[in-house]
Amino acid sequence: MTTLARRWRSEDRRTAFVALAVALTIAAAIALSSGAASIGAARSFGVLLDAIGVGDIGAAPHERAVILFVRLPRVVLAVLVGAALAQAGALMQGLFRNPLADPSLVGISAGAALGASAVIVLETRLPGLPAFASKLLLPAAAFAGAQISGIVLHRLSSADGRTQVTTMLLAGIAINAMALAGTSALTYVATDEQLRTLTFWAMGSLGAATWENLSVAGPLLVVSIAVASTLARPLDAMLLGESEAHHLGIDVERTKRRALLTTSVLVGTAVALCGIVGFVGLIVPHLVRQAFGPGHRFLLPAALLVGPALLLVADVVARTVVAPAELPIGVVTALVGGPFFLSLLKRKRL
Repeated sequence: MTTLARRWRSEDRRTAFVALAVALTIAAAIALSSGAASIGAARSFGVLLDAIGVGDIGAAPHERAVILFVRLPRVVLAVLVGAALAQAGALMQGLFRNPLADPSLVGISAGAALGASAVIVLETRLPGLPAFASKLLLPAAAFAGAQISGIVLHRLSSADGRTQVTTMLLAGIAINAMALAGTSALTYVATDEQLRTLTFWAMGSLGAATWENLSVAGPLLVVSIAVASTLARPLDAMLLGESEAHHLGIDVERTKRRALLTTSVLVGTAVALCGIVGFVGLIVPHLVRQAFGPGHRFLLPAALLVGPALLLVADVVARTVVAPAELPIGVVTALVGGPFFLSLLKRKRL
């Protein structure tokens, strides 16, 4: 009976994964066909087939330009960033063994934004910088800011080999405040053009999606997501406690370092591409955990499907709710994530 129950659970999970994959596909199709230009889902798909040489629907030049160079890069960026933030949130919650942990709440996103802001404001003071270095400087700075914030957070929230959740949250508030203060200081000395760019980072947007940006940052995100998936077993062991995980043969400190480094890369690169998009890393792992349980073997791959779908839906709302204007996607995720976070706090108190 136990074996049969396990088999049914496995089958149920496979069915759920298929359903999530279908939902992600539908969300991508809606995002690809939504926008100021009226191009339906069927015709958008036809333009894609036409571009790869399968069929010929006689797409107009403006349709090809909109689908291939505006909407498709945006959809790909939403998928990558949604997956990255969801994985980062799952890693943070597994590392700290608390569903309230999130990169944007504990200062990692703010640290990444500070690094990116420093490049935006100070890059013009670095004459003679090669073109390839200029492209890599922004994501590198965002990564460095996220990594420094993660290291400080870990040091402040750990005592006697154990993570103190209350200290973690309080330290995150302090790191957020200091990073925002640094960003504000950079804003004070920024030019008008730099101020507009800084506003983009502060509110988050997928509007700057280009194939060039994706070609630089996309492989880094893909590799980091793959590395995150290898942490499922160590994080599952750490759910029992660090001492218990150590007795099971898990190198706890190495797992912590890998989780923080991977989170920093994921968050730093995501911030470099589209600014701060909050609450995705908080909402997605919690929803997946309710459906699949706390095991990271299923949590991490399911988050790879739910995160992109959520961000695609948020992007569609951002582009259509006040059309022809566009809301920052960070505003949309905050409007949903804020109440969700408050409900989590209330549930923990109960």
